[in-house]
Amino acid sequence: MTLAAQKPGATGEQPEKPPVPEGHVRLVIDGVELDAPKGELVIRTAERIGIAIPRFCDHPLLDPVGACRQCLVEVEMGGRPMPKPQAACTQAVGDGMVVKTQLTSPVADKAQRGNLEFLLLNHPLDCPVCDKGGECPLQNQTMSNGNVETRNVDVKRVFEKPIPISTEILLDRERCVLCQRCTRFSDQIAGDQFIDLLERGNKQQIGIGTGSSGDEPFQSYFSGNTIQICPVGALTSAAYRFRSRPFDLVSTDGICEHCADGCSLRIDHRKGEVTRRLAGNDPAVNEEWNCDKGRFAFTYVGTDRITAPLVRGADGELHEVSWTEAMTAAAVGLSAARDRAGVGVLTGGRLTVTDAYAYAKFARLALRTNDIDFRARIGSTEEEFFLGTRVVGVSPESGATLLGLEQAKHVLLVALEPEEESPILFLRLRKAARKGLKISAVAPLATRGLHKLFGALLPAAPGAESAVLQQLSGDERLTGAGSVILVGERAAATPGLLTAVAALADATGATLSWVPRRAGERGALAAGALPSLLPGGRPVSDPAARAELESLWETDLPSAPGRDGAAILAAAAAGQLGGLLVGGVDPADLPDRELALAALDRAEFVVSLEQRHTAVTVRADVVFPVAATAEKSGAFLNWEGRVRSFGVATRKAGMLDDGRILDTLGVEMDVDLFTQSPAAAAAEIDRLGLWSGAALAAPTGAVPAGPTTGSAPDQFSGGLLLATHRTAIDGGSLLVGEPHLAGTAREPVALMVTSTAVAQGLAGVLFVSITGAGGSLVLPLRTVADDSMTPDTVWVPARIPGLDAALTAGARPGARVLVAPHTIGESS
Repeated sequence: MTLAAQKPGATGEQPEKPPVPEGHVRLVIDGVELDAPKGELVIRTAERIGIAIPRFCDHPLLDPVGACRQCLVEVEMGGRPMPKPQAACTQAVGDGMVVKTQLTSPVADKAQRGNLEFLLLNHPLDCPVCDKGGECPLQNQTMSNGNVETRNVDVKRVFEKPIPISTEILLDRERCVLCQRCTRFSDQIAGDQFIDLLERGNKQQIGIGTGSSGDEPFQSYFSGNTIQICPVGALTSAAYRFRSRPFDLVSTDGICEHCADGCSLRIDHRKGEVTRRLAGNDPAVNEEWNCDKGRFAFTYVGTDRITAPLVRGADGELHEVSWTEAMTAAAVGLSAARDRAGVGVLTGGRLTVTDAYAYAKFARLALRTNDIDFRARIGSTEEEFFLGTRVVGVSPESGATLLGLEQAKHVLLVALEPEEESPILFLRLRKAARKGLKISAVAPLATRGLHKLFGALLPAAPGAESAVLQQLSGDERLTGAGSVILVGERAAATPGLLTAVAALADATGATLSWVPRRAGERGALAAGALPSLLPGGRPVSDPAARAELESLWETDLPSAPGRDGAAILAAAAAGQLGGLLVGGVDPADLPDRELALAALDRAEFVVSLEQRHTAVTVRADVVFPVAATAEKSGAFLNWEGRVRSFGVATRKAGMLDDGRILDTLGVEMDVDLFTQSPAAAAAEIDRLGLWSGAALAAPTGAVPAGPTTGSAPDQFSGGLLLATHRTAIDGGSLLVGEPHLAGTAREPVALMVTSTAVAQGLAGVLFVSITGAGGSLVLPLRTVADDSMTPDTVWVPARIPGLDAALTAGARPGARVLVAPHTIGESS
């Protein structure tokens, strides 16, 4: 017997085929036999073997619709061809199916060519000026699959252009191929039917939708995604329109700096200027979406920018100086202030992990203090304990994740409004809710976002959320695997709420995750920018934790926990601190803006690290210009605990990252930080690792569990409870310079239930005056159904563009305000 005769199949026998895996079918595409999961679409199966079927309407994250008919293929079942070509984007695979694409079937090729010819009948030939030119699927497919010459001799249809869908988005209607990507996104993904199909037949067009209310178009925080997924340039950005050609741009991967989701971005820039930002493809985090804030709010870097170091001269004015002069002045001033009465450090929430680490290390080594706080908002020692024991060290492997929420069975939201505070978290929750995830919110108000999540309101009067949580300890919905509790940073404003959240998680076994609003907060926590926590979650009060850090930093550390942000400002305003080091903090964000301004005025020496001129820089003695996110490398730590690294997109002369500035300033003050580059700082953070010893000790004294009324004067004791949270587009400092985005901000209104309005004599009133301990403001009044909000409560936005936010900035849940009718023309 020869060797050939021993080989399988050498005698003419065919090798036995492996069985079809369970839950799969076997089919043939263009002569290639393969197995595919039952229910998979033909277009997806073809992609897996490298066969690209042309399409316009198909998108992997949208429900199939078969609208454009460009993906027609020839299909056989049981040896019999289907009578017509089938849309591969809606046709599910079947056992024994034979599919022939345009590569092997003249029928499919003719159908696709004919469809292209149909789509081009009225499509304008404006590729040289179209924003989509150079990255347009219609253009590409016409070149590769279309006819060389047109047979059309008629005049093309034209429309008025552009049509504003919103202040951000413009519609060139004659380009539209009715693929319905935009309408499906707005309905399925965002839950805002801000764009819709109008008319029928040959008059059918895309236009402004009317939403479920039937009387006015909705605006959406996610509308910019329709520009990116539009395959033909029918939808364009008002800010980017006609600014550049795609092939003139340089693209760099980046991470969004606007919230704690950590979305992937594609940053397109030309001649050193960012021209647009697109959503990056990251299935674990933001899939292929981003919010309008992340997409459009990048122009702040070009508004009132500080381009050189500034030092206050003998004439009391700030003057541009060299970096050497600024470093010397800052080192001398901070050293004197430190030795005289100490220096407090306020870092804010914009910092990368390595920049926050530089501030934490500079405070301990150069300033010899634990007076440092990253929270430009209401904080508490209770929150520090919660963060030190429940958040530091939690990773995507051990906590809740964006991707994992799709497998959750129930999500409880506490002091968190995802659509406003964590938009991509909102989209992930909505995606899961459409598939059956149950969502509940402990809150005083069923927001528009909660309705779009099909969520249930567990009504809790402002300040009384802890009592509602205590009643949920035996709730079966929160028991066992698949149950998740997401708590927002606003919980710190209610004494006892974070303690109640932790107790509920322990009682039910639910996964607990903390979701801050700002991009840098989770990283600043890990980096030790808190008065009671050192890097890696090491308690300041623990000698072993300090010793571990002292061995690496080669110096002694202050042993007493420092002041938090509010105490730092109070001490500075009272003349008990010699100086302040401020990194990117907007006084308007702080609980008490007037106290912050008084502290800056009273402090003998103030150093500011900033991008733009602010209320801090005009009061500072030394100002250092710092690089924006696109101008440096680094990483954010998102709310999951996932490291989100990014590189430099554009470089600006004279702009340095905070870590390098502080490292150089440290050398001037005779200490070495070794944070001269993000890579060096990151390597040291990795060497430090997480603290594995005893956790941070609980704060002393009993934590109140009932409603908190604050310290409101007696004249407000009979008023309504104040509920508030910040909206996504609220005039913050990172939204400066983008008028198109500002035009889509939600209308600032006061909300209360109808029965409360009647009881307060406000039925039919259009405007109300709201007065509390922090001030007063006038807003339009809107009433909601009695089951959508707690009674005797009024909700107002926490920050309103162009209006004084003193009423709400420092208000704690449970504070009382007086609400009265207001007639336009009265002084407010």
